[in-house]
Parts: sequence; C-alpha cells; structure tokens
Amino acid sequence: MNNFLNRIERARELAQAHDLGGLVFGPSAELAYLTGAWEQTYERFSGLVIPNTGDAVYIAPMVDKESLQVPVPILGWEDGRSPYALVKQILGNPKTIGVGSELTAAHLLAIQDELGTTARLATPLLAELFMRKDPTEIEQLAAAGRAIDSVHEQVPGLLVPGRTEAEVATDIHRLILEAGHSAVDFVIVGSGPNGANPHHSYSDRVLQDGDVVVVDIGGTWGDGYHSDCTRTYFLGQQPDWYQVLREAQELAVAAVRPGATAALIDATARDHIAAAGYGDFFTHRTGHGIGLSLHEEPFIMAGNDLVLEPGMTFSVEPGIYLPGECGARIEDIVVVTEEGVTRLNQCRIW
Repeated sequence: MNNFLNRIERARELAQAHDLGGLVFGPSAELAYLTGAWEQTYERFSGLVIPNTGDAVYIAPMVDKESLQVPVPILGWEDGRSPYALVKQILGNPKTIGVGSELTAAHLLAIQDELGTTARLATPLLAELFMRKDPTEIEQLAAAGRAIDSVHEQVPGLLVPGRTEAEVATDIHRLILEAGHSAVDFVIVGSGPNGANPHHSYSDRVLQDGDVVVVDIGGTWGDGYHSDCTRTYFLGQQPDWYQVLREAQELAVAAVRPGATAALIDATARDHIAAAGYGDFFTHRTGHGIGLSLHEEPFIMAGNDLVLEPGMTFSVEPGIYLPGECGARIEDIVVVTEEGVTRLNQCRIW
C-alpha cells in the first residue's frame, strides 16, 4: 500500500508542477498503477480523485464499495445522486484539471459541467510517473519476456506443413499459460500471404512447404504487466530481403539511449529498410510502450519528439510486408538504461 500511496503523492506533485488543480482517473491501467485496482468502466462513475492539496479519495457506486481494495478512503454514492458533485466536493472549482486517458467522454463532460473546469490529458504531463518504470516493474516485464521467449523456443516444432494456423495457435495459447502467464493477450500466426497483414490473427489456412510464418504472441504476467514478442519462421529458404529486416531491427535497438527521441528510433529502422528498396512495405510504427497496458507511450513513430529516459520500456518491431506473398516482423521489448539499452527478449530463432 505504501508503494501506491507514494505514487499518488508523486502524481500530486507533478500535477502541482503543471498548474493542475487536481487529477481524476477512471478505470484504466493508470488507475491500476496508482491504486492496484483493476476496475471496469460502465455507466456508473468510479475513479480516483487527487486534489491539489489534501487527501486523495476513491469515488465508487455503493453497489461496488464493499468489493474494492484501494489505498485511499472510499466515498460511495447511491443511485439517484450525482457522483460528479462528489468530485466537485473534493476538487472545488479549479481552472484546469488533469484526467486519465481512458476516462469516458460521458464522465469527462459531466465532470467539466459540474466543476466549470477545463480538462487536460494527464498522461503526458505525468510522463515521468507512467512511462519511467521502476526496478520492480522492469523485473516483472523481464520475467514476462523470459516466459514468452520460452514459448517461441517451442514454436518451430509446431510449424509442420499440413497443420492449420488455428491448430498452431491453439498449441501456443496453451504454452503461454504453461509458461506462467495468467492470461493470453493475443496470438498471431500469419502464414504465406496472411503474414502480409500485420494484424492478421489466425485462420484455417494450411501451412505449406516454403511458407514464411509470422508469429506474434503475448500474455499477462504478475501484477498485470505484459509480454509481446514477434519472430518470423521459415518452412523453406529464407528470402534475401529478410536480412534487411534483421539489420534494421538491430540498428534501431542499438540507437536506443537516453536523450534519443522516439522519432529517431523509428527513422533508424525505416531509413535502412527504405534504402534497400522496401520502404513502401513497412507500413506501421516501429514500436509502442508496454507496461500495465499492452500499448502505451512512448510510441516509437515519426513525429514523436519525446525524449527517451532511463526506465522507459517499449517494443522495437519493424516489418516488411509483401501483399499477396508474405510478410516478416522482428519484435523485442527493450528498456532504456543509464548506459543505453537492454533487451528483455533474448530468444534468437532466425
């Protein structure tokens, strides 16, 4: 509980530094980070309210109050009464407040109307809190990475011509849970032309000799942290252009260091692929942050001038996708260190 209280106090300090009159977080990974509570969003307002001064309070419907375990006092409200009046009771009428990224529009607009305030997205203002992982968080992400690596090490034995993508995916699902994950977040098995779709899941397509197969998998670990790792497998000869992708991913990881920007990491991978003539076939950002959310800041993409700092964790996952033929992607989760970068995925199956 002290860890959560320290995070809440740090959030308050950062809010004060950005001239915010308070903070409101609805059910989200941000809320879980601050309180340990994984709640679902629905029509009844529930969330953490942190005033500029004074004690933080969790506001919850009375029907949910008894089941909640949070490190701050809980203020319940009954149907027929306004929870937004309670937010005003705690925050007053500040000129500007910060809100969590997953606070629904219905609740946000009601809070703004009740308080007569302007809302700003709190996530970028509290970047130091949310994006810089502490050693305990990094160890959870590292453990998740080791677990998903152990699954990838078993994938070659599953990719047998004559089996379907769905059959392979079923086996991978089981292996993710056996590796210690509490849940399977996703399984992508993209063989042949299906691999040219970065967000293909899996289908009844039968694996064939000569196929290129993209396998992107991830699960939930520990206190809610995530693994996410992609490898590309070959049921025949490796195409010449795959070496370009390997080099691009290695160069991008090597470019990660404190002071570099997210856009620089993206450009490092993208420029190498473009120089080899495959620029039109790299169709997505190079990476995304990861933690209690599977996708969060920092987003490693063009135009994001966010400066990388120690403790930031994100994927580096360039790809090349040839429509109608096949695709390939290599993805590792990395953490920015004081000296540079550390990979959290170590399996090397090429």
